[in-house]
Amino acid sequence: MEIQTKTVSKGRLWAARVAVVIILIGAVWFTLRYRDHFQEWARFGYPAIFLISALTNATLILPLPGLAVTTLAGGMFNPWIVGIVAGLGQAVGELSGYLVGYGGQTLAEDLPQYARLARWMRRYGPWVVFILALIPNPLFDVAGIIAGSTRMPVLAFLLPCALGKTLKNLIAAWAGFYGIELLQRWFGGL
Repeated sequence: MEIQTKTVSKGRLWAARVAVVIILIGAVWFTLRYRDHFQEWARFGYPAIFLISALTNATLILPLPGLAVTTLAGGMFNPWIVGIVAGLGQAVGELSGYLVGYGGQTLAEDLPQYARLARWMRRYGPWVVFILALIPNPLFDVAGIIAGSTRMPVLAFLLPCALGKTLKNLIAAWAGFYGIELLQRWFGGL
């Protein structure tokens, strides 16, 4: 079986980096500009954070800004609780990829990273899930599909996923707790 890898041109890589910077600047501006409006949905509190986190991670391959929600919520609520609730919600959302793989559908087989991740998953299983859940990356959906297709027990997938996602979301929530005030000072309280 021959694995083909695609190379990304320097122009596309540069364009992707510029797009990320523009999106981040826009997210900071939007957050500072409309922070008062976020207080309206705050009445739904932690259940809303759980639901939003689950939904943003239930998508396959298409990333949605779940960590941005966690960061913003960390600036409005208790960051410890936000991190835990968001991490658990994201872990529940990741079951969508696991179930797709368990059902035998292989949406990700054509990706160049698939073969390498499949080897790692068979060899190290839950450790791979934990590390990939801890690091923000687009490969986690592929790892979830592989975990399901290799018939990893659901708890062996869900527990390390929840632990990694919770640690990552705790960092994001605390960044929001300290970062919102810092950004307001830097940008003069837009």
